[in-house]
Amino acid sequence: MSDRKERLLVVDDTPEELHLLVAALQHTCQVMVARSGRKALELAAKWSPDLILLDILMPDIDGYEVCRRLKELANLRDVPIIFLTSLTDAEQEIRGLAMGAVDYVHKPWSTPILLARVANHLELSRMRRALAEQNRALKEAARLREEVERITHHDLKAPLNAIIGLPQVLLAYDNLSGEQEKFLQQIQDSGFRLLDMINRSLDLYKMENGVYVYQPVLVDLVVIMHKIAQENRVLLKGNELTLRLRTVDGAIPDHFVIPGEEFLCHSLLANLLKNAFEASPVRGVVMVRLMVKDQAAVVSIRNHGEVPAEIRDRLFDKFVTRGKRGGTGLGTYSARRIALTMGGSIALVASDPGTTTIEVTLPAFLPTSVS
Repeated sequence: MSDRKERLLVVDDTPEELHLLVAALQHTCQVMVARSGRKALELAAKWSPDLILLDILMPDIDGYEVCRRLKELANLRDVPIIFLTSLTDAEQEIRGLAMGAVDYVHKPWSTPILLARVANHLELSRMRRALAEQNRALKEAARLREEVERITHHDLKAPLNAIIGLPQVLLAYDNLSGEQEKFLQQIQDSGFRLLDMINRSLDLYKMENGVYVYQPVLVDLVVIMHKIAQENRVLLKGNELTLRLRTVDGAIPDHFVIPGEEFLCHSLLANLLKNAFEASPVRGVVMVRLMVKDQAAVVSIRNHGEVPAEIRDRLFDKFVTRGKRGGTGLGTYSARRIALTMGGSIALVASDPGTTTIEVTLPAFLPTSVS
């Protein structure tokens, strides 16, 4: 911590007043004096004071005008200003405070009161500077973390070229056993899943920073959900779970086409359905209803099992999870980010006790500018 005395600029056109102020303050601060408004502006620009004591009634430029000009300067607008005045009009005080002054000291002033107010405002100024520095440090740390994550995600893709590509080369040989082909296929599938995870995290980063370029085409949510069910077949079979797709009238849909990106729709629904599968009891049913309502496509996902009460209001916030082994708290957060990127919304719907219903609302039609 620096041991320098804080800088105090005292502005008054009366020599006697200046002498008394310097005598009272010089033991605790570095004091610079100005006998006019013009000189005050000049010294403030050169000296960068920590606090300014400013007389209002001066012959060239009055204290109000000095205050106004200081507040227009980026490097001085946050310097606290205490007005010195013999005026007792409340409206004048209100005017000064509205211009950005932090306090008034009335003449004739009491030395203990003056010192106390100066000390208080210098302490508040120190705290503001410390908070500003902490904010700058936090922003820089966040920027560096995001940059490291972006670079790391990018660099992880390079070794995946071999993990994904070489099994395909080996599978072209005709001397492999069935078990060898199975193992190679598993390696390749794992590589594709890892690549998918990296791409998702990169896209989530872009969405968080508002730079994701969304390019909707027509996609079929029924096809996507059947694919997700196949991807989770081990979980579904092990817990004897059933995934049911229905329209609003109870029919089994063959198709449900909306504008979107297949990758985003798959990621959104995969996160929500996997959560529903994992929260469901053995032999449970996960019900998905597809409907068009008020020119919007609505996907309602309902399963048995309740979201813990303490996290319901924060379910779609980042890193919110409870009681889920290996949970990161990113699934529902990612789903919300994707829904927003697609121009929609997502909500936890209050429903029957013992169940959870999440509704995703998305545009039902392609924008006219998209072919």
